[in-house]
Amino acid sequence: MKFPGHRKIKHYFPVSAPKPELPRFEVDPGRDTYVVGLDQVIVDVVAKVEDAFLAQHGIGKGLSNLVAHDKANDIYQQLLNCGAISDHFAGGTIGNTVHNYSVLADDKSVLLGVMSANITLGSPAYHYLCHTSSKVDLNHLQGVTGDIGRGITLITPDGERTFVIDPGDMDQLTPAAIPAELVSNASALVLSAYPLRATGQPIIAAMQHTLELANQQQVPVVMSLGTRHLVEALRDSIQQTAMQHVQILAMNEQEAEALTGFADPLLAAEQILQWVDMVLITAGAKGLYLCGYTDEALKRETSHPIKSGSLADFNRFEFSRPMLKRDCQQPLKVYSHIDPYLGGPERIANTNGAGDGALAALLHDMAANHHHRQLQPKSSKHEYPYLAYSSFAQICKYANRVSYEILVQYGSRLSKGLPEREDSLEEAYWER
Repeated sequence: MKFPGHRKIKHYFPVSAPKPELPRFEVDPGRDTYVVGLDQVIVDVVAKVEDAFLAQHGIGKGLSNLVAHDKANDIYQQLLNCGAISDHFAGGTIGNTVHNYSVLADDKSVLLGVMSANITLGSPAYHYLCHTSSKVDLNHLQGVTGDIGRGITLITPDGERTFVIDPGDMDQLTPAAIPAELVSNASALVLSAYPLRATGQPIIAAMQHTLELANQQQVPVVMSLGTRHLVEALRDSIQQTAMQHVQILAMNEQEAEALTGFADPLLAAEQILQWVDMVLITAGAKGLYLCGYTDEALKRETSHPIKSGSLADFNRFEFSRPMLKRDCQQPLKVYSHIDPYLGGPERIANTNGAGDGALAALLHDMAANHHHRQLQPKSSKHEYPYLAYSSFAQICKYANRVSYEILVQYGSRLSKGLPEREDSLEEAYWER
């Protein structure tokens, strides 16, 4: 595993041990460090159209339109015939996250979901596989006779984005397709709230089964919320699922407001910490927040400037490491915030997927903690049951940097890992 952030390697991992085995692409639950993601497998199609195209097909502008498979095929074929399609991307918030994790960690992850049993050139499944890291283990996807999901993004001349969603067979995932051993030995399970809206579909039972497996083995569960409209429609269901099964929630500030009623990310985080152990909130131009718990006796005060907002001196103990609330003798809430990396990009190429990048960075740090504990169980780093290897503040820096990398590219997934040396950092940094 590639370790997150700039580190003095001699302090962390033994690198001299021989490695005679050939690399394995399939995850070995008894030996590997990995995260598991459960997703509605979907391909994103991007096309530029005129307003008349939306009117022709009865598509609500600026909305997410769920359409029948045949109608979606007609729309797609018309876009293909007139050369309006600019890109195909592998999509899905969890698919993005586990792909990004594998790129950052240079290590394995597992994706659970469905995949077309028969894949043809140019099909949604073909494009999905083409845009997914080879480090993501796809061997446990459930085969289906139809297509995976397809999300068509229609961009009109005014820049407005309209979405046409064709679910295909993406909600046909069944509990029988969930490998219990893989879930039980994972560093973390990550999923989104999107499957909760698939009323009456098998994926609901598959998601519940996976959550129960993770909870039984105390595998940390991370949930990403999706969109503001989804949270507004499913607020009660999301809250109930979070309180029963989830340790970490990830969202943007709009989703946080929809979930809690608080527009201020700090107040929203304070409320969410009544339900879960940690919350990651991306807030666009305001940066991002990572909030959670540590033990009173283990708190570490920051050397960064103290910040105050709706909560006074909220970042005072951001150098503390995250813990589950149940593992704290005296739980202390910790809040950390960071402004956008380099003030944000001069030109944002794409906002889709920036939150998935930040979440992948958090997962990488959690998995690194698990990996290091397996290699060096007697290390002072594991004297207490910390949830992540780094402090709240350090994870914020890492997540912030990964989000920036997504914002300056056109795709919603990382195409490469972070550079070994950052041109933006002082040379003295690298000489330490």
